[in-house]
Amino acid sequence: AIIISYPIITVNLHCTLHLLLPPKVSFPSYTVQAAEKAVSGSIADANSKALLVCNGPLEHYEFLIKTGDLRNDEQQRKVIQVLQKLHESLKGYNISPKRILSKFFTRDKPPKGLYVYGDVGTGKTMVMDIFYSHIEVERKKRVHFHGFMLDVHKRIHRLKQSLPKRKPGLMAKSYDPIAPIATEISEEACLLCFDEFQKDIAKIKPICSFSDLYKNGLQRANFVPFIAILKKYCSTIQLDSGIDYRKRALPAAGKLYYLTSEADVEAVMDKLFDELAQKQNDLTRPRILKVQGRELRVNKACGTIADFTFEELCDRPLGASDYLEIAMNFDLVFVHHIPIFTMAKRTQARRFITLVDTFYDKKVRIVCSAAAPLQRIFVLEHHDSGLDESRVMMDDLGLSQDSAKALSMFTGEEEIFAFQRTMSRLTEMQTEQYWKDGDRSKKPL
Repeated sequence: AIIISYPIITVNLHCTLHLLLPPKVSFPSYTVQAAEKAVSGSIADANSKALLVCNGPLEHYEFLIKTGDLRNDEQQRKVIQVLQKLHESLKGYNISPKRILSKFFTRDKPPKGLYVYGDVGTGKTMVMDIFYSHIEVERKKRVHFHGFMLDVHKRIHRLKQSLPKRKPGLMAKSYDPIAPIATEISEEACLLCFDEFQKDIAKIKPICSFSDLYKNGLQRANFVPFIAILKKYCSTIQLDSGIDYRKRALPAAGKLYYLTSEADVEAVMDKLFDELAQKQNDLTRPRILKVQGRELRVNKACGTIADFTFEELCDRPLGASDYLEIAMNFDLVFVHHIPIFTMAKRTQARRFITLVDTFYDKKVRIVCSAAAPLQRIFVLEHHDSGLDESRVMMDDLGLSQDSAKALSMFTGEEEIFAFQRTMSRLTEMQTEQYWKDGDRSKKPL
């Protein structure tokens, strides 16, 4: 709660169109290096020019429309206009750590934050990044959910390690580290732009107001107080023009999505790997990555290129921290044998969704083979094995079958919407522009 009670918050639910090159900003622990665009990209060029000649988000948006890099979208414009007002109200706004405790004794109140929600691919991340790139607040952060939560867990671990060891029979009451960690984060930023707020916290529908947050979620009563706090400190606005801009017609980067039924598909992908590996100053070999004290083995890698099977990435107990480490080390990943996802493969589907979310955020390029075309890779069917898995979880949680029916975690509703985002992103990840943007060899050191 304290995290959102003092810093200004701009919250974006579900990721979008594409990132439009806000300046690279480094923050401790959980930086989101947002869209370091290759100089060759036309959108990157227009965006760079806009940052030089425009004085705010609205001018920036209109500049991109005039250059033909964006089409005029009244829904996006409405949100940009609200962000423009927030931009103006934040001019000169700053809080120093010394003022954190004095906030209760001053009449100056921080401007309200903004909660932006809407369907996939409609431009929420884009408008937030335009806003962020023009904000002159001294201490600002743009964070992605996965990186943010990993950082929070690291801070909690560090704090607990610093506490004196409990003696038997003493300090029976458990220590809650959330409040001091939240205060610590609040002292680091007076503006927090938080992307993909819903991940693992709340099941968000394509049109999701405050009241729908985590609807039908497990133990929702524990989440409801947070909704009241969010209402108090954030205005809300919907961005939903009904268009998924990631699926618009754009030049393809070549064939990057193969069907496992195609002749010699493994040989074709191996040949492509070898051709790309020849440009790397390295040998093809296994690699070991360190992830929070664990070892993550990459059986085949060369320079910034890695090769995995789907089983290696999503059948094993890997998570966001593993995928982030892969994304930090490689800008191109081959993924073999992606299956058709059913309810029986719900766990693997969730890992794959997290994988794509992480790779997309870090501009990692993917070459893959799959059992079906992208539009038919997710099938909602209740197979017995999936039901057995659900029954085990229901037993562990002490839920009856009737009470579990109302929970989205057992209906597949969460996965359906999340996979719409995944398909949207994978579509954009096959474009020539995305391929150029993700080539780290072209980035200045």
